[in-house]
Amino acid sequence: MKRIITYGTFDLLHYGHINLLKRAKALGDYLIVALSTDEFNWEEKQKRCYFSYEKRKQLLEAIRYVDLVIPEQNWEQKRTDIHEYHIDMFVIGDDWRGKFDFLKEEGCEVVYLERTPEISTTQIKKDLNK
Repeated sequence: MKRIITYGTFDLLHYGHINLLKRAKALGDYLIVALSTDEFNWEEKQKRCYFSYEKRKQLLEAIRYVDLVIPEQNWEQKRTDIHEYHIDMFVIGDDWRGKFDFLKEEGCEVVYLERTPEISTTQIKKDLNK
């Protein structure tokens, strides 16, 4: 079984998120989503989410491509997650290209998927504030 992991905040879930999850799942058999906690988003990313961690988790768990949702509590946990969950491939949007290549040292393939260009949570929030 090929195990895939991806990370993100997934706030204001939209079709760009779904596209990423669908393409990530197509690369393997089991998709784990490490979902940034509210504390991690605020303290490390300076992001305030519209939906709480629990609500974002419920949304992700309802998506057929997602097999398991785990909390992302810090930047460093990626190495640990790869070993704990026996991950074969780390997948993330190409806006992070090159940033996670170090995970290859853990015996994990790293794939950067092209983002859906016309949609982002940042753009949605910006449009709502017009």
